[in-house]
Amino acid sequence: MKKLTLVVAFCALLALEIVPAHAQEADVGIGFGTLTVPSSSSSTNSGTQQMGGGLYPSVSANIIFKHRIGFGGEVAWRSSQNLYFGFQPFRPILFDFNGVWAPNLGKRTTLEAMGGIGAESVRFYTGTLSCSFVSCTDYVSSNHFLTHVGAGIRYRVWHNFFIRPEAHYYYVNNNNEFNSNQAARFNITLGYALVPE
Repeated sequence: MKKLTLVVAFCALLALEIVPAHAQEADVGIGFGTLTVPSSSSSTNSGTQQMGGGLYPSVSANIIFKHRIGFGGEVAWRSSQNLYFGFQPFRPILFDFNGVWAPNLGKRTTLEAMGGIGAESVRFYTGTLSCSFVSCTDYVSSNHFLTHVGAGIRYRVWHNFFIRPEAHYYYVNNNNEFNSNQAARFNITLGYALVPE
C-alpha cells in the first residue's frame, strides 16, 4: 500500500507541474472517509460478505480547463485488512478516472461534480510470498470494472488550501465476491489548488 500511495502522490505532483498554461487550475488532495454498501443484492452469490466499513484514505487530483470543465482521478483503499468470511484477509482498492465540472459557487466555494470509469481491485492476502521477475507479492487480486459518479463542495479555507466534503457512488460490474454491486463512499478531503498566473 505504501508503494501505491507514493506512486499516486508522485503522479499527482507531476501532473501539477505540467499543467498546461491554458488550464484554469489544478488541485491535489488527501482524503479520509468510509465505504457503505447495501445490505443485500440478488445479483451476487456471496451471501452476506460486505466490502464496506473501516477507514478509506484517498488521494485525488483534478485539472480544470476553460468553461470549468476538466478531468481528474482518485484512488481509495481500505486502510486495514478485513476478513473475508472470517478467515481470509482482504483489502478493496477503488480507482476512478472522471470528467469533472467545477462551477464556482462563490469567491471561496466551488462545486465539483464528476463521473467516469475505473476499477475495483480486491487483494486477498495469502500469507505466502510469490515472486516474479519484477517483484514479490503476498496476495492475489480480483479485478472488476466500475462506473463512478460523485460530487463535493470545495471550500478554500486559507490561501489555496481547501477542505472538500464529498460523496461517491460506485457500480462494480460482476462484483461476485461481495453481497452487492453498489457502494457509496463519504469522504472529507484536504488539499491544495494551484492556479496558474
